[in-house]
Order: sequence, then structure tokens, then C-alpha cells
Amino acid sequence: MTNKTFIIAIDGPAAAGKGTLSRRIADQYGFHHLDTGLTYRATAKALLDAGLPLDDEAVAEKIAREVELAGLDRDILSKHEIGEAASKIAVMPAVRRALVEAQRRFSAKAPGTVLDGRDIGTVVCPDAPVKLYVTASPEVRARRRYDEILGKGAAADFDAIFEDVKRRDERDMGRADSPLKPAVDAHLLDTSEMSIEAAFQAAQSIIDAVLSRNA
Repeated sequence: MTNKTFIIAIDGPAAAGKGTLSRRIADQYGFHHLDTGLTYRATAKALLDAGLPLDDEAVAEKIAREVELAGLDRDILSKHEIGEAASKIAVMPAVRRALVEAQRRFSAKAPGTVLDGRDIGTVVCPDAPVKLYVTASPEVRARRRYDEILGKGAAADFDAIFEDVKRRDERDMGRADSPLKPAVDAHLLDTSEMSIEAAFQAAQSIIDAVLSRNA
């Protein structure tokens, strides 16, 4: 492998398993990991904390450029109200440009990086040597989210979660700027009937093949 940073781009819809898979891959190869969705959530949280409007693109862009990518706290940023706020600013082109620039800087970290999100292989790192598109049926993804919430001891409504998953898919895939879609050269991993271990093994075989060619 050359001394150039090795980038693994992982995209897919909500609750497809890409976050768990991305962290496992980063651990396996000793690479840096970034959940790019958290960068939008961190921007939204900063706006909420400061009492700033969520519909002012110039203000949101300024905050986005100040977000520190190190130490993003998944537990804090995963709160529902932060996610709702993030979905409002994520459609703003100026905010996306600011965060994409930050994500690209992160992707250059040696010896390698794993970035997961919605537009990594298509927009953020289109030249990444490995691109994975991780997906699953809406029903399976809603069930996983439902089980996850119950597992934390909280109450959950499956039908509401299912509708939310479908709504997020429509929003992510239908937006004009950086819509969610597989890169033309992405490897598709449908995890609907696949364990995280099976998905990891499939991803590892793809990554190892590329690494061996680059060695």
C-alpha cells in the first residue's frame, strides 16, 4: 500500500446498519472514522443551544464552519429533536458545502479513513478506492430502530417509526442537492437478511481485494 490515505466511503439510508459496519471496519484496519450525519446534527445542536433560527442559511453556514469534528458525541447528538433540526439545515446548499469541505479534510487523515453518510461516494469522496452502499428494506430498518429503542428501555410505536423511515428516505433521495443514491462504482450490500457479521465479512473481502491491488 502506498503512503497515500486510503478512503472507504459508505453510504445508505437510515438504519441500514452502515454506522455499525463503518465503526467495525475502522477498528479492523486502524482507520479514522467519521459519521458525517453527526456533523449536521452538531451544527443543528449549536444553533439550538444558541437560540438561533433554523431557517437562516447564512447563520447556519457560519455555525457549520465552526463545528469541531473531533469528539462528536453520538449519544447526545442522537436525540430526536436534534435530528429534526438537522434535517432542516441539511437541505441548505451553503451548509452542505461547508460541512463537505470539513469532511474532505478529515478524509485525508493517514493512514486511512472510513466515512459514512448519504453522499460520501457521490460527492464528498468520489475518488475513494472503496465505495459501499449499505441498504435494507424500509420494514427491516424500522424494525431495527424499534428494537433499538425498546432495548434502551424506552417506549416505541412501530408504525410511527416505519412512517418516519419512509419520510426520511423520500427527503434524502428527493433533495436537489446531493441526493442519496449509490455511486455508479459502489458495491451494494443489502443487509435485510444479513447479520452484521456477514455484512462485515462481505465488506472486508471487498476492501482486502482493493488493498492488495494497491500494495
